[in-house]
Amino acid sequence: MVKHTIPKNFDDAIDYLYQGDYQVIAGGTDLMIQKRNSADLPPLFNSNCLYVFNLEELKYVIKEEKQIRIGSMTSLEVLLHHPDVPQLLKDVIIEMASPGIRSVATLAGNIANASPAGDSLVALYLMDAIVVLSSMNQNRYLPIEKVILGPRKTCIQNNEIIKEIVIPVNEFTKATWVKVGGRRADAISKVSFCGAVTIQKGMVTEFRIALGAVYMTVIRNRQIEKLYKNMSVETVKNDASNILSHYQELIKPIDDQRSNKDYRNKVALNLIEDFIKNI
Repeated sequence: MVKHTIPKNFDDAIDYLYQGDYQVIAGGTDLMIQKRNSADLPPLFNSNCLYVFNLEELKYVIKEEKQIRIGSMTSLEVLLHHPDVPQLLKDVIIEMASPGIRSVATLAGNIANASPAGDSLVALYLMDAIVVLSSMNQNRYLPIEKVILGPRKTCIQNNEIIKEIVIPVNEFTKATWVKVGGRRADAISKVSFCGAVTIQKGMVTEFRIALGAVYMTVIRNRQIEKLYKNMSVETVKNDASNILSHYQELIKPIDDQRSNKDYRNKVALNLIEDFIKNI
């Protein structure tokens, strides 16, 4: 028989995970849909469920000198209105779902769900987010790209819970978010894009691009980015065709009910080109 458990606090949650096999559920906004057999039936779970959204000690936003720490149970709606949350992340959140869903959805849930089309993941990849995984005996600090291994697949172990997300403080000159979907918000992305640059005295000192829904995971390639650091803005703009060629090799979208691979490929390249043109 499946157990449904609500821990009293964070330590209690860790203890449950140590003792048995539980599926951790935060807001459940993605998971409940996946587990539902039809519109008029409740979700069906095959494993024990640990409901952790009530853990107040995991609801926080703390800004430090070089980083921002976000508790894993902090809702997207709270993040949207918090003064210390980066504007780029807010730009993404405002186009994610309805206010009702945002009031229970979390970044941690998006990470654990590991959807290639997860909007918040694109921004988190771009901002070099670190995911803190806690268990009975240790905390693991992993870059988000090391946590998400593929569609619906992560390295999170059965005895671990996402404790917090750490985002380095970045002072980008320009940061851009674009979501291409059936409608502006409350829709799964066909393609999503984040780009950011830092410019000092006409030189590009930071160059970042992240793409969602065009590969098995979010695309971010630091080797390509490194090629265009410490170049003049004009040099980067003039090399747009080569940049597009680099990313074309990485973009491998699929056909599904929302879009087709040719459209996704074309749109992704157009978004990169537009970003470079407007640096």
